[in-house]
Amino acid sequence: MLSGVVIVFAQTDFLIQGCEPTDLPAVLAIECASYPRPWTELQFQQELDAIYSRVDLLLSQGELAGYICYWLAAGEMHILNVATAPDFRRKGVARRLLEHVFTQARAINADSACLEVRAGNLAAIALYREFGFNDDCIRRGYYGDGEDALLMSCALDFREE
Repeated sequence: MLSGVVIVFAQTDFLIQGCEPTDLPAVLAIECASYPRPWTELQFQQELDAIYSRVDLLLSQGELAGYICYWLAAGEMHILNVATAPDFRRKGVARRLLEHVFTQARAINADSACLEVRAGNLAAIALYREFGFNDDCIRRGYYGDGEDALLMSCALDFREE
């Protein structure tokens, strides 16, 4: 249903497309530059293999600028992983990826979205709040290095749009 989705943002050089196994080395490079305990290639491959999971890439003039991994299942969207390449940070990449996944959620009439974010990642938390996510609870020691996660969620109601 979602395979082959390509979105070109008007008046930009951005392109969003699905990740292929051959893209994983570039994805892993960004992952390692972004997180203290990065996902492994196997973890990404498992997401590529799962029917409910998507890993989508944002390219800028052919260069990988960022990616997002998310699930669409049972009327819900769960965002698992978002990362931006160091050279593309603070240029709207994560915002465009979030706009993209909300479009995908709309396509399946999802009614809710959720995610976990490092409690210390204030920039990401602020961005998620701009998209309507609310703080639900703290998951103590959620990440492998002991950092807490903030669980966030939002209701989706696309009928009014």
